[in-house]
Amino acid sequence: MPSLADIVDLLHTWYPPSTADSWDAVGLVSGDPDVEVAKVMFAVDPTIEVAREAVEWGADLLVVHHPLLLSPVSSVAATTPKGRTLHTLAAGGCALLTAHTNADQAVSGVSESLALALGLADLAPIRPAPAAPLDKVAVFVPVDAAQAVRDALHGAGAGRIGDYDSASWSTAGEGRFRPLEGASPAIGRVGDVEVVDEVRIEVVAPRARRTSVVRALLTAHPYEEPAFDVVPLADPGTAGTGTGRVGTVEGTTLDRFAARVAAALPATAHGVRVAGDPERVVRRVAVCGGAGDFLLDELAASDVDVYVTSDLRHHRAGEFLEHGGPALIDVAHWAAEWTWLPAVEARVRAATGDRVGTRVSTLCTDPWTFRH
Repeated sequence: MPSLADIVDLLHTWYPPSTADSWDAVGLVSGDPDVEVAKVMFAVDPTIEVAREAVEWGADLLVVHHPLLLSPVSSVAATTPKGRTLHTLAAGGCALLTAHTNADQAVSGVSESLALALGLADLAPIRPAPAAPLDKVAVFVPVDAAQAVRDALHGAGAGRIGDYDSASWSTAGEGRFRPLEGASPAIGRVGDVEVVDEVRIEVVAPRARRTSVVRALLTAHPYEEPAFDVVPLADPGTAGTGTGRVGTVEGTTLDRFAARVAAALPATAHGVRVAGDPERVVRRVAVCGGAGDFLLDELAASDVDVYVTSDLRHHRAGEFLEHGGPALIDVAHWAAEWTWLPAVEARVRAATGDRVGTRVSTLCTDPWTFRH
């Protein structure tokens, strides 16, 4: 059975906390990383009702989208709303983890899950995220020491590409050198030219790990003066992460597409609000899970036919439509982000097999409860 630390590592690999906005509060909020996890529940909001549901089901970990402690507090006593949630979870032996803006941008994250729930294909970010800067590290190693150097590089964080690790490329060749006076060669003698069967090992590594990777290389290498290169790589611009998603649907009308949106999302008092000509042809759709009016300016002159998001403000929406931009569909914030929960649940189940039970909360935590 995996530990809490194992599950946290999985989630942080898929939704790295380093990609969260600077104002955000993500990661493990409470819980002992060493305890075993048999059940994981997923929800949008860490409300007291959700906490009780998790404990009653016997969850060892509750994964939520919205942070419990985004705003600073001076107390988490059970006399406060946030404290009651934490107290309920802790008393029931349930840890709490938040994946917020780090889950918004990610592959299989919130916006991508919303796009897939609405039937969009050919997905791409509206605003692509810059790729984490990478180095390529190449080092020349005697054949019998090659694996030890590879292991050291991988242990320092090199060789990670997407969902793969321990990635490297090797080519065989000959190394030539002559040790001079004062040298203490691992191979050969001072004054003699030496020819050694060597391997050139190449790996990619996060630029932020450069010092650690080079230090590991030098420590593991048998030579007194190893030959190696560190080359900064350009951003290829092919990452699938980024803000929002844009994709295509088979040609339909705005009215029919809005009906599809309503059918795909869990019901709320908010419902689905539409701004635009009902007969407008819809083929290209943009979506942003959560509050998305910050993307309106860059969508105004795009080839998008309709933009689906939440929390659109009156004046921003009106001005956007006056300039002839895409039609707008405004949905409940909770409903749009709920579409991520089955996606992250499926990833956890696939990664852990039958060792972990999972559950998606269907408790509606949208703050709007009814309308006349």
